[in-house]
Amino acid sequence: MVLMQFQIDDIIKAALLEDINYIDVTTDYLVDDERVSTAKYVSKDEGVLCGIDVAMRVFKLLDENAECKVFIKDGEAVKKGDVIAEITAKTRALLKGERTALNLVQHMSGIATATNKCVKLIEGTKASIAETRKTLPGLRVLQKYAVTVGGGKNHRYNLSDCAMLKDTHLDAYGTITNAVNALREKMGHTVKIEVEVQNLTQLNEALEVGCEIIMLDNMSCEEMAEAVKIANGRAKLEASGNVTSETIRNIAETGVDIISMGALTHSVKAFDISMKIK
Repeated sequence: MVLMQFQIDDIIKAALLEDINYIDVTTDYLVDDERVSTAKYVSKDEGVLCGIDVAMRVFKLLDENAECKVFIKDGEAVKKGDVIAEITAKTRALLKGERTALNLVQHMSGIATATNKCVKLIEGTKASIAETRKTLPGLRVLQKYAVTVGGGKNHRYNLSDCAMLKDTHLDAYGTITNAVNALREKMGHTVKIEVEVQNLTQLNEALEVGCEIIMLDNMSCEEMAEAVKIANGRAKLEASGNVTSETIRNIAETGVDIISMGALTHSVKAFDISMKIK
C-alpha cells in the first residue's frame, strides 16, 4: 500500500487543529519564535517501525525549514535504545508537534509490530493476515498501511470495494442465494461478493451460488478444516472471530486462505517512542 501526501497532510492538519486552537499557551509565551533546537526520537520498545515519515512531516508542516534525518525506516526492526530520527527545527515547532507526531508513529508502529508477530506465528502455512474495517475514524489509511508494513495484507478499504453479505444483511434481506442473485443483477462486473457463514450448510449454499470469498465466522478449527475440504479451492476462505496469538497457528493450519483480525487496528498497544530535545 502506498500513502499519498495529501492524505497524510489532511490527517496531520486535522490532528494539529484539534490540539492547537489558536495558540499554544505554554510554548508561545515561553519560547522565542526564532529559537532553533535539535530533537531525537528514541525507541523504548522492540518491534517493527512504521510511520516515521508521517511523524517527520508534522514538523515540516509547522516549520518549512525543518531538517529531518531518518536513521531507521518503515518496516525495519527497532530495539530499545535505538535512535530512530533527528529533527532540527524551530523550538516552537518541535514542542507544538511533539504529541501529534508521537501519537501517529507510536500507533502505526504498534499495528505493524502486532501484525508482524501474527505473520511470524503462521509462517509455513498458506494463510495471510488481514485487518478489518474496525479502524479509528479518520485514521484508516494510516492503519491499513501499517498492517502492510508489518507483513499483512489489506481487507477491503471501504464499502465500495466489495459486496460483503454479513449476517445482518441476510437477516434484513433473506437467504444467501436470493441476496447474491439480487446483487449480481445490479452491481458491476468488477465487484466480488463475500458472504459470512456460520455453518457448513450455509457454506455449501454460498459455494453453490458462486461466491468468490466466504467468511467462516466463529467456526471451530475442526469445522474450518472441513470447510476447506468442501470448498476445494472454489472460493477463498476467510477465518474470522476469536483469533488470538494462542489460536492463530491452529486456525492457519486448517488451510484457510485469510485470517482477519479486528484487534490489529481497534485495540493495538502503542509502541513506546520518546522525543528528547538536546
